Amino acid sequence: MSTCTTVSRDLDEPMPGTAATATTWLLLEQPGPWGAKALTSSHLDPSLGRALEAAAQGTGVRVALIRRPGPHADFGTPPPRQVYAAHTVPGGVWLHSARTDDPGRLLDLDFAALGRGDHRTFGTALGGAPHTGDPLALVCTNGKRDRCCALLGRPLAAELAASGVDGVWEVTHLGGHRFSPTVLVLPYGYAYGRARAHSVEEVLRGVREGRVVVDGCRGSSAWERPAQAAELAVRRATGECAAEALTVVRTQGEAPRWEVTVTHVDGRHWRVVVAQGASLPPRPESCGAAVLGSPARMDVVAVRELRPAVLVG
Repeated sequence: MSTCTTVSRDLDEPMPGTAATATTWLLLEQPGPWGAKALTSSHLDPSLGRALEAAAQGTGVRVALIRRPGPHADFGTPPPRQVYAAHTVPGGVWLHSARTDDPGRLLDLDFAALGRGDHRTFGTALGGAPHTGDPLALVCTNGKRDRCCALLGRPLAAELAASGVDGVWEVTHLGGHRFSPTVLVLPYGYAYGRARAHSVEEVLRGVREGRVVVDGCRGSSAWERPAQAAELAVRRATGECAAEALTVVRTQGEAPRWEVTVTHVDGRHWRVVVAQGASLPPRPESCGAAVLGSPARMDVVAVRELRPAVLVG
């Protein structure tokens, strides 16, 4: 059976620069089935879902629903729900958690502050506190958006949970379902595609040690897509794996060509040229798509370390 995932894999479509963008993730536990637009088509009150979407608009916060791996029957009023907030920008990374009986309290959050990395509103509105458990592995399983997410994502989530990996949740949408199974790992916010259980376990070991696994990585959600590709290119060129060692400080230009400046905490700088191309030949970008498309790809043209004199100039 040919799917958008098998076609993407057979064509060896590159993944760097394809992660969803969000400086901060806000995750709300919601049992039961999910529709294609889960915030407004699940057992969550759709008016609350619309209000959360509106509150997050333009703030850098991305709201998603999560649930435990396994059967998804919703037998009535859920128990207290788990809520997470994670800020992913290097130098200010954090992951906080809370429990609430009333998901409407999420509207008391200052979304603009959350997007900037200020966690105080999460504590004030929800009684949130720093998360002390294992890192989170969010596996996209929403088959209503694309069947590949259910066919490939749900078995991966179940396998990870059955093997005793803590912090595994199903999530509503991470984008790029043609790279299924897709996984987002928090707190650092790196996304992965074509994931397998053993590779996710290695990624989580890395997170616990404060490092990033580059293989299979789509990019950090902290950056826009050209910058995602640039940061990963610097990691590959230098072998740097420390999670918060690199920061994107400038992205100049516009499609189809950008110059991205990446800095290291030790003071080094790189200029990375990224060009937008089209993944050919045209193919279904999602299962059931009526027309063929050529997904945008981010190609790194050059990686150059800058001398101090160049920086001054």
